[in-house]
Amino acid sequence: MKNYFKHETAVIDSDCEIGNGSKIWHFSHIMSDSFIGQNCNIGQNVVISPKVRLGNNVKVQNNVSIYTGVICEDDVFLGPSMVFTNVINPRSAVNRRDQYSKTLVKKGASIGANATIVCGNNIGSYAFVGAGAVVVKEIQNYALVVGNPSRQIGWVSEYGHKLHFDSNGTARCPETNQEYRLKDNTVSRTR
Repeated sequence: MKNYFKHETAVIDSDCEIGNGSKIWHFSHIMSDSFIGQNCNIGQNVVISPKVRLGNNVKVQNNVSIYTGVICEDDVFLGPSMVFTNVINPRSAVNRRDQYSKTLVKKGASIGANATIVCGNNIGSYAFVGAGAVVVKEIQNYALVVGNPSRQIGWVSEYGHKLHFDSNGTARCPETNQEYRLKDNTVSRTR
């Protein structure tokens, strides 16, 4: 018995696993040997390739293709039409299926609409990739990146607010009052 919602136009291969409370919307294809955690929302026209792993509460907006090699931890947000790649040097006439690169999107990260993640570049916990950014290197935890190629322009809280650090390297989230510390170009939540 399935404990998830599947729109009648969605295609779900027989040997994938989908967690309780997840929703698969119009014209999406969940391919074999993929895993979707609990309470995920898979938007319209999404493709999830074999061996992809999505944690719990992952939100995938419309028109996203998640290719083999991608792992998204819990609470990840993938914006509309954002793109993952899985081969550095693709050629139509050359089969490189044994060369797929891994990409890890860590807990709580958000990737904006139309962003591109070049394979092999991991996205840190609670990082925020702005709309249209092209990620060509690793993104730190809590980093805010924009542009092509992406560049870091600041830090964000776990609730997605830009952090403003004082001279002691301390900042607070304006929504939650959570405290963050900036030390040696690394941010951590202190309380």
